[in-house]
Amino acid sequence: MSTIRNVAVIVGSLRKESFNRKMAKAMIAIAPPSLKLEIVEIGQLPHYNQDFDADPPQEVKDFKGRIQQVDAVLFVTPEYNRSVPGALKNAIDVASRPYGKSAWNGKPGAVLSLSPGALGAFGANHHLRQSLVFLNVPAMPQPEAYIGGAAKMFSDTGAITSDDTREFVNKFLQAFAQWIEKNIAS
Repeated sequence: MSTIRNVAVIVGSLRKESFNRKMAKAMIAIAPPSLKLEIVEIGQLPHYNQDFDADPPQEVKDFKGRIQQVDAVLFVTPEYNRSVPGALKNAIDVASRPYGKSAWNGKPGAVLSLSPGALGAFGANHHLRQSLVFLNVPAMPQPEAYIGGAAKMFSDTGAITSDDTREFVNKFLQAFAQWIEKNIAS
């Protein structure tokens, strides 16, 4: 029996019915048994402010603690203005500070970007990867995951309607499980 790895799923969109939240929930439902995916909310986090590095608000302590406890991180994000949403960038910042005490350090990661447009949030995906390099998050290089056409992707129950997309996401998650095992800090 393989080890079950706990994975924080960070959804870049705060909208309750966002396509990215639907994708995160669909991924939780089809994840391989070796991965326990759980959405870790970011909407409650205050804006990062260096003034609270020494004594952060409780929401920051709780979020950072959750990230420290997981084995890996999966980012599911839309694209805002060819970049990541501000709430996602803020979550990255609050859990990475103060300098030298990042909760992200060494956690294997993956990025899936999703949008209604044809490019599948390509810009956000790559912009996020730039930050992950600095944070020492080894991001899974392949398969890359840019998924367009999100507006027609989910059933009323939140399931992925396209067999091809569901198969791709399943393969992505299987590859991520392997990536975690290759990159997990012992």
